[in-house]
Amino acid sequence: MPRKVIITCAVTGSVHTPSMSPHLPITPDQIAEQAVDAARAGAAILHLHARHAADGRPAFEPAVYRQFLPRIHAQTDAVINITTGGSHTMTLEQRLAGAIDASAEMASCNMGSMNFALFPVLDKMKDFTFPWEREHLEKTRNAIFRNTFGDIETIFEHLGRAHGTRFEFECYDVGHLYNLKHFVDRGLVQGPIFLQFVLGVLGGIGADPENLVHMKRIADKLFGDSYQWSVLAAGRHQMPLVTQAALMGGNVRVGLEDSLSIGPGEMATSNAQQVGKIRGILESFGFGIATPDEAREMLGLKGRGKVALAA
Repeated sequence: MPRKVIITCAVTGSVHTPSMSPHLPITPDQIAEQAVDAARAGAAILHLHARHAADGRPAFEPAVYRQFLPRIHAQTDAVINITTGGSHTMTLEQRLAGAIDASAEMASCNMGSMNFALFPVLDKMKDFTFPWEREHLEKTRNAIFRNTFGDIETIFEHLGRAHGTRFEFECYDVGHLYNLKHFVDRGLVQGPIFLQFVLGVLGGIGADPENLVHMKRIADKLFGDSYQWSVLAAGRHQMPLVTQAALMGGNVRVGLEDSLSIGPGEMATSNAQQVGKIRGILESFGFGIATPDEAREMLGLKGRGKVALAA
């Protein structure tokens, strides 16, 4: 039987701003439609952020999430993975609000504080549709994306212990793997562990094949064979590095949160387009595509029936 690969689709995020692409979903209707289409294209996991419909600003309010999460839950059987990263402008309480309200099956968990720099985009873009965009990008010059040990303990307490939520552990550098090992050693994290290697964010490890191999080597050293792993790569690095990940035995993440392109010089028109492309690549190498229920079994999730997302 072919090895099954989990495809995660990160639908909108909080990194890209509306002026960067007309195809970036920002309204509840757009987020719901693109998420459902991505699931139908083969994404077993949908990683979701919220935005304010009027101008695309990152949102945290459960009421905003509830404008699209129940629709996605009703129309797909995909695993809904809600961010706890949110935006660098949010407090930890705000970042957790949507996932707690939904009693999320899965949530992201960022494994260390870091510089998360978006301001270099300002060298290429001069005109913005909404005033908040320029300020949002400029503030990352001096902002810290805060994820202290205490913050992570709070996430484990209020989501993991209280709701049975399991985590996609986002590791932007090698030190984040050691941070996770600290929590494993304390008994606060049990397997199966799901690592997401994040390559190419300014402030984290660079997006190149050698760094991916190194991250995998250190993960093997720390966690043996008791983990699942995936890769996301920023921008133009997306497809090459996630393909490398699959060939190395991992899973993949695509989506407009991570890259706005579908190929060199070509803007992606939807999340489903990116999912379809990586699915075609994976199938051409003989890999199977994991269904949502297969992903649930691989990752030890509690099941879609145990979330609070009834319409």
